[in-house]
Amino acid sequence: MNGKNFRMPARRLATVATATALAAGPAVLAGAGSAHATGDEGRASAVVLRTGLDVSLLNKTVNVPLAVSLNEVQAPQSAEKTALTAQLDGVDGGKAFSVLDAQVASAKADVTDAKAEAATTLAHAKLHVPGLPLLSLIELGTVTSKATCEAGGTPTATSNLLGSVTVLGKKVTLTAGGPTEVEVPGVGEVRLDLSKTETTTRTAAATALELTVSINPLKLNVAEVEGSLTLAKATCEAPAAPAAETTPADGVKPQGAPAEAGLAQTGGSSTTPYIAGGAVALLVAGGGAFAFARRGRS
Repeated sequence: MNGKNFRMPARRLATVATATALAAGPAVLAGAGSAHATGDEGRASAVVLRTGLDVSLLNKTVNVPLAVSLNEVQAPQSAEKTALTAQLDGVDGGKAFSVLDAQVASAKADVTDAKAEAATTLAHAKLHVPGLPLLSLIELGTVTSKATCEAGGTPTATSNLLGSVTVLGKKVTLTAGGPTEVEVPGVGEVRLDLSKTETTTRTAAATALELTVSINPLKLNVAEVEGSLTLAKATCEAPAAPAAETTPADGVKPQGAPAEAGLAQTGGSSTTPYIAGGAVALLVAGGGAFAFARRGRS
């Protein structure tokens, strides 16, 4: 056999070995250094109306809890409801009793990796309780609440009341400085707290209006209503902030990497080990091919 038949494959083998060594080194380094951490999911909730009332009928011989919620949503991702009425059965002679009617009633909650947010809007609404079929407990223009919690940011909570408010037939002016109490002789009492907001480092909550109710029309004990109502509430909890990437300060060499430091002092770069590895592979492949060619000549 002619020795030339062995020299070309040997050269190709050396070239392939070198290229493989050079390409594999950076790929291995990149694979070992990449890691992704996922934080806690954010949360958000919103509700247009929530009641916690006790209704006593016929001198408290019959007690009916008036527990109603309208457009209540909770979101690990997103949710929205826009129903305009809330009804309760069994407290008005077996007929459905309308607790709330509104022209606009919406609740929305949305959560992403970067932010959790909730918002509610209630407009041109009338709220009724048993025992007062013709008189609204409260009539209002527009109330809104919004809570926003961004990952790594400062949570915010806001609520607003626009337009007039009428309680038990009386127009009232509400202030954020303290509760407003309305008393109507022969009907009952209502206490209103306006625009409650609360924030922490990761959470926020906003409530447009809270009512504490005590109703007993003409003290007849036909329908006595006591308890609380919440209008337009929004809450959120921020997603966990992504871990910040840290880089060493200028002039500070990371510990545990003496080889890299030595390369920097001699003018080498981070690819030098792979170039050296490729050269070694080339020498090994060349030596093997040379020995193989000599054996063929003999």
